[in-house]
Amino acid sequence: MKVAVITLGCDKNTVDSERYVASLADRGAEYTPNLEDAEIILVNTCGFIDAAKKESIDALVEAGRLKDAGHARAVVGIGCMVQRHKDELIDALPEVDLFLGSSEVDRLIPELEERGLLGADEVPAVHPGVRLFTGGLPHVRYLKISEGCDHGCAFCAIPLMRGKHRSFALDDIVREAQLLEAQGARELNLVAQDLAHYGRDRRGEGLGLPDVLQGLLRETTIPWIRMLYVYSSGLTPRLLELMATESRIVPYLDMPIQHGSDAVLARMRRPERQRTIRERVARIRDTVSDIAIRTTCIVGFPGETDADFEMLLEFLEEIQFDRVGAFTYSPQEGTRAAEMEDDVPESLKLERLERLNELQRLITAERYEARLGRTVRALVDRVDDGQTQARIVWQADDIDGVTHIVDAADVAPGSFLDVRLDAVVDDVDFAASLERVVSAPAEPAKRARVLPVMGSIGSYGR
Repeated sequence: MKVAVITLGCDKNTVDSERYVASLADRGAEYTPNLEDAEIILVNTCGFIDAAKKESIDALVEAGRLKDAGHARAVVGIGCMVQRHKDELIDALPEVDLFLGSSEVDRLIPELEERGLLGADEVPAVHPGVRLFTGGLPHVRYLKISEGCDHGCAFCAIPLMRGKHRSFALDDIVREAQLLEAQGARELNLVAQDLAHYGRDRRGEGLGLPDVLQGLLRETTIPWIRMLYVYSSGLTPRLLELMATESRIVPYLDMPIQHGSDAVLARMRRPERQRTIRERVARIRDTVSDIAIRTTCIVGFPGETDADFEMLLEFLEEIQFDRVGAFTYSPQEGTRAAEMEDDVPESLKLERLERLNELQRLITAERYEARLGRTVRALVDRVDDGQTQARIVWQADDIDGVTHIVDAADVAPGSFLDVRLDAVVDDVDFAASLERVVSAPAEPAKRARVLPVMGSIGSYGR
């Protein structure tokens, strides 16, 4: 029985999908990346915002179309959106054979066995580990260290979909990291709703995020370990000192602030205010040299005035985050914010989003341009038709742009190179910029130009 998976939403869903596919493989199924070859199609849904829900529904409809065309025997909807809207989905999408919410995934194997889609007695244990690679970059893997969330942000439905925060056992985390390393991981991205919350629910063990990092450093040799999504309140002196002294922990943090107006932050029920964010960012930069800090912001939250939004822009200009991911507010059923009047017109939300993104493009370009001429380590991601695409430590996979390397011969994905940063470019200008860099006369030691807004250009350091 061939199985394919469509993974939507965050990297935590990527981890879940790999576990689902591995559990099916241990029951005799065979993974295929081609949807038209699959007899079972899993759609791992996301329900974080309205756009994510629409994307999930579209994927379910497309999978159902493939089934109707004879390319699949069963379609399974699973994950976050199903957890919240299962009854509505059952009524709306009869072409989907099975819906399982996040809290019901232990029923996946029994339900498929009952439908005759898996052999109940066939347990070859072809994949004795807990993960089976299902796409993306094989040398860039994700490791979830906890599940759920205890934060009470007014806009967020994740606790309703994923439940309360639960930390995984440290031994299991380390064992899974070792498995990923054996599968070729060269970069390990730690993910959770809040990495810094690790261990707070395992009070008798006295463990925290620094213990996870030390265990991974001690028990694996993975060159890059990156932390994604850490609340600033969890950035303890011990954690920052560990980042400052351990070269395998890349100098990068994804630290959500969501807004820069104290009034909006209070309505959002966020734990920080401008002053605390400012102080913590300063402490991070003082302790960890040359760190890149990424954040996320919401525009158009209920009650956001013109003055609130201008305050957000001023705060971003002051703090100078390396990257900002921004999105417009949409009310989510069951959250506190959904009970507030959604009083910011959609057109104004989009206008504010555009202004924020334009400001941040300039900030990002300036911060990258300040690094021009430097020689840094880069991880090669793709080599195609003479084009070598990589990332430097300040670029997380799939969200922070890429680095294009010129004059790099005989390199393979997953390898590291020392590159000099030559030019900062937008994606739309990349082809012309690359041609200029390649053809520009320059001494070999000065073959680098500018690190880009969406990507970067560098020359292979010889």
